[in-house]
Amino acid sequence: MIIKNQKIGIDEPPFIIAEMSGNHNQSLDRALQMVTEAANSGVDAIKLQTFTADTITLDVRYGDFLIDDEESLWNGKNLYDLYKLAHTPWEWHAPIMERAQELGLICFSTPFDESAVDFLETLDVPAYKIASFENIHLPLIKKVASTGKPILLSTGMASLTELGEAVDVINKAGCKDLVMLKCTSTYPAKPTSSNIMTIPNMKDVFNCQVGLSDHTLGIGVAIAAVAHGATVIEKHFTLNRKDGGVDSAFSLEPSEFRSLVEETKRAWQSLGNISYGTSDAETNSKIFRRSLYISEDVKKGDVLTEKNLRCVRPGMGMPPKYIDILLGKRVNQDLRKGTPMNWGLIE
Repeated sequence: MIIKNQKIGIDEPPFIIAEMSGNHNQSLDRALQMVTEAANSGVDAIKLQTFTADTITLDVRYGDFLIDDEESLWNGKNLYDLYKLAHTPWEWHAPIMERAQELGLICFSTPFDESAVDFLETLDVPAYKIASFENIHLPLIKKVASTGKPILLSTGMASLTELGEAVDVINKAGCKDLVMLKCTSTYPAKPTSSNIMTIPNMKDVFNCQVGLSDHTLGIGVAIAAVAHGATVIEKHFTLNRKDGGVDSAFSLEPSEFRSLVEETKRAWQSLGNISYGTSDAETNSKIFRRSLYISEDVKKGDVLTEKNLRCVRPGMGMPPKYIDILLGKRVNQDLRKGTPMNWGLIE
């Protein structure tokens, strides 16, 4: 799979996405600074969200439109007000994308309705993300897939059947490049709710690349995901959690993103192949194994005992497994202490 000349796959380092979300705190200058800091941290892409309060919900201030969840970061907020605070003004998209291009970053977005897709097409975005909350919005998914551009599909809350329906729509609309992102839609998410073991299973079931859209604190879960075959990692990004922002509590700061990039790459480098025996890298270390050596001077005809034949380092003598066979045998020549044992030295 390729997004704007960048290869994504198990043979490439993990593709790391910094999610800006609403952490620009309604400041374009801050948004542009976030792009710069994201680039400095070594990520591959920065991602926006394209919606307005009116395209995502209704301006209703009672009942279902109030968040009533004591565990939620946004408990007590009205949906319309929350999305008004969190949205990225559409007129900001072009300058943000221009800054990203200048710095060698891929920039794309998550559309939350069909009008957002039409708008993003005017900016020629190279890919699309489908948010977990939209993975059952099949009309939106169909429109996105019909662009023919790569899709990253978050899987939060979706059943296997629902995911199958979304993938079927994507395939029938002609999209050839799909990455499914394992996701737990809680904010922040707990490592115990991440179920990273789903990643290889999802890859087998849907025959596509799988990554992680991660809302946990820290980078440990992302590293575990790469160890289980994730080719894409998405984490929320902020300049400084102390500055606040709708998603700042579970977002990584620039220095943490640098660690994410470095450590997920190390995890990817460690995958290798199924391998037993001495690797090329270990060849010079074999000398530090134990082996059988003459441990004191002996004369021709002397009997090998536990005193004059020992299992020691280095590893240039016979393997230790032969010691019981050799004990009691006579040597056929004078031997100095430190002689590596071999079959040619016994009668």
